[in-house]
Amino acid sequence: MGWNASEWLVDRHVAAGAGERLAYVSTTGLSVSYADLLSRVEAAAAGLRQQGVEGGDRVVLVMLDSVDFAVAFSACLRIGAIAVPVNPLLPWRDISVIVEDADATLTLISAERAAGSEDVAGRRIVTGSEAWDELANAEGDGSLADTTQDTPGFWLCTSGSTGRPKLAMHRHGDLRVSVDTYAATVLDITEDDRFFSVGPMFHAYGLGNSLTFPLSAGAMAVLEPARPPTPARVAEVVSHHTPTLFFGIPAFYAALNASDIPDDTFRSVRLAVSAAESLPAETWHRFHDRFGVEILDGIGSTEMTHIFLSNRAGDVHPGTTGVPVAGYEVRVVDDDGIDRDAGVPGHLWVRGDSAASGYFRNPEATEATFGLGGGWARTGDTYVRDKDGVHTYLGRSDDMLRVGGEWVAPAEVEATIIEHPSVLEVAVVGEVDDRGITRPVAYVVAKPGSFVSEADVIDHCRGRLAGYKRPTRVVVMDALPKTATGKIQRFKLRQPA
Repeated sequence: MGWNASEWLVDRHVAAGAGERLAYVSTTGLSVSYADLLSRVEAAAAGLRQQGVEGGDRVVLVMLDSVDFAVAFSACLRIGAIAVPVNPLLPWRDISVIVEDADATLTLISAERAAGSEDVAGRRIVTGSEAWDELANAEGDGSLADTTQDTPGFWLCTSGSTGRPKLAMHRHGDLRVSVDTYAATVLDITEDDRFFSVGPMFHAYGLGNSLTFPLSAGAMAVLEPARPPTPARVAEVVSHHTPTLFFGIPAFYAALNASDIPDDTFRSVRLAVSAAESLPAETWHRFHDRFGVEILDGIGSTEMTHIFLSNRAGDVHPGTTGVPVAGYEVRVVDDDGIDRDAGVPGHLWVRGDSAASGYFRNPEATEATFGLGGGWARTGDTYVRDKDGVHTYLGRSDDMLRVGGEWVAPAEVEATIIEHPSVLEVAVVGEVDDRGITRPVAYVVAKPGSFVSEADVIDHCRGRLAGYKRPTRVVVMDALPKTATGKIQRFKLRQPA
């Protein structure tokens, strides 16, 4: 039976008589109804076809959060092409690699990012240009391609927190699965919700927050193209547009806590969500105590489309990522794939119907992640599950430290250090000393206007952490290296062995 994600996200609301409802409000001043959105998507679909884009062709989107992004993504789905959104803030040499890896037919670029794009292989169209106007306002065949839920629909780039990105291949139906699971059972979204995400649309997290979830419900999303966002700017947007659902990342929640924005900024928000990194309990409490809003911390992945393990409203366990989302199964296993008992750390495996089919032209990585059998996928994370089934993140499996014969979870050390009143952010990695022994090293960022020293941090850890878990060295930094989605790039902090 035919099924197209573009029709499900846009057309059906217009057909049901909801065409005048707002789909998007951009902080640039543009407001778009569902009827207007459908017209734009149909025109862009015709324009892509006139550019020679066919079913299965890849279209790379180098685009800021915008109505243009939503239109381009939906138009690709509509004609059976594959949208490949990438981080628009990457250097052009990195984007060029992705364009080549994807064997893209066309690259669409936000005007703000056009400078330097001349060396990208293949055809390019920049928003606001004459070529874009022809594509976006084309007359012709904007009809739905003959697709199913299993038809390839979009590819997502892994974040690059551990190196070169991979292209995770997703189907049309993966978008619906993420709605029927997390959005429906955890967020309980309705057409009356208003969505605002600090996480950008090119990433799996932001794509769900700003496109899949609101459009699936016939709701409205607020788009802010400015990157990177600031607490003051986000507070202004939230106060003006009064979202009911707010999506952030741990580093940004920490920045909000340290800012001087009004304490009633989030009065319209019924739920806040965090992903990309583990949210420290201290950050959760500071935000909740000040702004009065629960943050639902969860873990998702590019490979699984969105969040599959999460806390629940009214049942939050700060410092944890909660329990499996309905529709997903998780396991905590040892190196041999044997299930660990409660309280014993292990590798996290997950399975669910929104999983990617693999990585494009990368069979080795596909086998490493998806080759377990039974639909299971390795997440690369180390977790521990308590007797009630609540899961706590301990770190990336590759980041776990073996110190003096004992395992040290960087997340545990980081959660302790973040409790220091002058610490804004922290990342803990291993460093091999001159005797060949791995020791924890903490990289720390102080709160604005505060001072923190190595002695302060080490003294803070005494009495709170066992000796082998305490950092032997503390480096105070202005900022931690991160991906555009907020993941700390620990590989950039590690010293060579």
